[in-house]
Amino acid sequence: MNNPIYDDTGAGSRKEENLMPAAVKICGLQDVEVLKSMINLPVDYIGVVFAKSRRQITPEKAAELRSVLFEWSLHERPKLAGVFVNPTMQELKHVMETVSLDVIQLHGQESAEFCQQVKELWDAEVFKVVSFPKDETEQDADYAAVQRLNDYVGFVDAILLDTFDPLYGGGSGKTFAWERIPVYAEWAAERRIAMFVAGGLQTDNVQHLIQTYRPYGVDVSSGVETEGLKDISKITAFVERVKQA
Repeated sequence: MNNPIYDDTGAGSRKEENLMPAAVKICGLQDVEVLKSMINLPVDYIGVVFAKSRRQITPEKAAELRSVLFEWSLHERPKLAGVFVNPTMQELKHVMETVSLDVIQLHGQESAEFCQQVKELWDAEVFKVVSFPKDETEQDADYAAVQRLNDYVGFVDAILLDTFDPLYGGGSGKTFAWERIPVYAEWAAERRIAMFVAGGLQTDNVQHLIQTYRPYGVDVSSGVETEGLKDISKITAFVERVKQA
């Protein structure tokens, strides 16, 4: 599979590219005006949530947000990612008919076969989320987990490491044990699959994460909110820290 995230240089990760800043994904967007205020920021992905969540939006609202992305003029527009948890094909079909997503992010227990079907049906990148309980360290289990991920090779463009949330699956706003990252980073780099990290990221800790673990990209939601709403000042500061790192 030709992974659209990578170019033709053969670089497999941000660590190898070295000069490339980490990609930024701002997730959980709901408000058109907030998105318009981000138009001059070097954001790479905008995430909208279709799964059960306080940030959940309708496909119609997502289509409205997508139209704003085409107003980006100073650089290439961000890609629009839709977040799902164990969706049915019918649910995905309904969303994709309403808003043409660039990325389908699967946050549940979706199988490799399911990801293959998604890849065959739609011209979109597929991100598969790997969730960790907060503060749990099971590095032996991680080696077994990455072996299971081999089934997904060819059907996913990126893996996204996140903290497990028992209610919604993700979006907990809490960090997981970052020492678990290297096993997944090595697996992803060897297979030319991008690796994103999420979970409790904010302005104060994102540079340390990037400088220590060199992920392809980072994903933030609650870390750029004030009282549950996206805060353009926090978004701006977060993006600056990422691109400087």
